Amino acid sequence: MKKEEMRIIFMGTPEFAVPSLEILLENGWNVVAVITAPDKPKGRGQKLIPSPVKECALKHNIPVLQPTNLKSPEFLEELKNFKADVQVVVAFRMLPEIVWNMPPLGTFNLHASLLPNYRGAAPINWAIINGEKETGITTFFLKHEIDTGSIIFQEKEPIHEEDNVGSLYERLMIKGAKLVLKTIEGIASGNIQTIPQDEQLAKHHAPKIFKETCEIDWTKPAWEIHNLVRGLSPYPAAWTTLDNKNCKIFKTQANPKNIIGLAPGEFHSDGKTHLTFQTGQGSLSILELQLEGKKRLNIEEFLRGYKL
Repeated sequence: MKKEEMRIIFMGTPEFAVPSLEILLENGWNVVAVITAPDKPKGRGQKLIPSPVKECALKHNIPVLQPTNLKSPEFLEELKNFKADVQVVVAFRMLPEIVWNMPPLGTFNLHASLLPNYRGAAPINWAIINGEKETGITTFFLKHEIDTGSIIFQEKEPIHEEDNVGSLYERLMIKGAKLVLKTIEGIASGNIQTIPQDEQLAKHHAPKIFKETCEIDWTKPAWEIHNLVRGLSPYPAAWTTLDNKNCKIFKTQANPKNIIGLAPGEFHSDGKTHLTFQTGQGSLSILELQLEGKKRLNIEEFLRGYKL
């Protein structure tokens, strides 16, 4: 099928999905509509803010649908009228079968892990939190159970020791866009060979991150807490209490040695250049942090302005 003949509907909401939409448009693919989340109120004035994907679609004069109910007859009728051949899903919500089963060439999703490992809402976070050295991206056709459909393409991506979720997110976002383009080209040519997911490789899950997920447990080993900090930085950020105030921790260094005389959760500081917590095994130096109501600072800036 020629690219100008293939009718594509793109579904996505956050920044992560924007390069995937843009790469299709830049390469001349016929995106006939975009489905994204409703505008959300933000800031003191609660002004309605469009999603990054909506902003991109409007810039390119693409029709935008923002359903609150994906099963509503009005939305389904509108969707059907676009006569899509294929649907592309990048960082959107779970679709009902009546939606993903609509186009004749199917609906495929981009997922930021090497499926079936790290199925779920937060694969980039959990890969770092669990200390993985490698992750990747996967395109797959949707079916009933979430993140379980047949794999179209996969590509690996190393996780470097200095990576946090922000840096890895950026690389996977760009790599993912290229894989979306490759997948559309493969579907249009009719040459793709999908493979079923091997359930024996589904070793880890990637559930949604909640506030309690982010709280530091100082009885755990230093390297484990260090990976938690990396896997939650810059957002939503690991946190602890410091002087009875909530404190976000953005960057740390794990040390194999214990601090003599301190219990897990107790800290030592020289008041100038270091703040180090005792953990269940080894100690953890804090390099960047943000005390409740204050700016994010490196440790020297923080200690200059705050006496512990």
